[in-house]
Amino acid sequence: MFKFRPMIAAAALALSVVAAHAASVPNGTVYSADEGDGSISAIALRAGTVRTVPIPIVPHNVQISPDGKTLLAVGGLKQGSQEHGSAEAKAQAQQHGDSALLILDAGSLDLLETLPSGDHPAHVVTSPDGRLAYITNADANHLSVVDIGKKKIISEIPTGKSPHGLRLSPDGKNLYVANTDGNTVSVIDTKSLKETARIAVGKAPVQVAFTPDGEHVYVSLADENSVAVIDTATGKVATQIGVGRNPIQLYAAGSDKMYVANQGSAADPDNTVSVIDTKSRKVVATVVTGKGAHGVAASGDGAFVFVTNSVDDTVSAIDAATQEVTATWPIGPNPNGITFRSPR
Repeated sequence: MFKFRPMIAAAALALSVVAAHAASVPNGTVYSADEGDGSISAIALRAGTVRTVPIPIVPHNVQISPDGKTLLAVGGLKQGSQEHGSAEAKAQAQQHGDSALLILDAGSLDLLETLPSGDHPAHVVTSPDGRLAYITNADANHLSVVDIGKKKIISEIPTGKSPHGLRLSPDGKNLYVANTDGNTVSVIDTKSLKETARIAVGKAPVQVAFTPDGEHVYVSLADENSVAVIDTATGKVATQIGVGRNPIQLYAAGSDKMYVANQGSAADPDNTVSVIDTKSRKVVATVVTGKGAHGVAASGDGAFVFVTNSVDDTVSAIDAATQEVTATWPIGPNPNGITFRSPR
């Protein structure tokens, strides 16, 4: 089955931007988790500048908070790092075992808090009010729920085997979790903090994405080169849609499009994003971005989609109206997770 081993690229920190039609991007900031050297890259879209900052973990995923004030990152601790932040915050990095949840200032990228994350954290999302962080723990086969204000794990919820990507339903009532080695998706009730269903979806589910109406969940199946579509009313897979090689992350943009990053393999990286029309459930476009297409996020209005290219060490911006790449930025090595912050 598809294994999630970092494809490390030897590269200096990216501090400049190479962009085609750089003006054709929205205002706001895009953040990437740079797994190759343990850093975060922040792209100021309208200014066209990139800042890359080392942090005390090797981040696999990042997530902007609902209020846009802080950035969450999860990963394993690294040794000998020069973290960006206060001495007190740096000292916290050794208090939570081999992994941690970082809370950073979204503007300065200063490290504010280092919190427990559970074993081998993969992805993190927050509750709608930003009070709770939900973190998948791949080695422990459970979901950690962290109360950010209380600075502690308040619940550990069993899932399927090797939970990885997760997303919160539009109404905030359920979390859907892709269990990579279990070939299932767990449904977690956010009120009871219990798993209420486990849905068989296909081989190596990596990430999930809701349609805006919450009626369907799309699931990337890395070992089947396809996407499963779950009907949330019935809890069953309605159909599968063929995409590119080894699809990883996916994200809804606008009312009827789903963007799927096709990473390929370490030996033969893919460089495409499949665009699915969620009404016809067909691939209507294939966009060439960069080698190792991995993470996907969209601007708040869905007009632009951003993709990390984990082999090329870049982020691409796709205009959702034309399905064309309008800008590409060099960032830190082996970028994986990605998130968008609206302008403040």
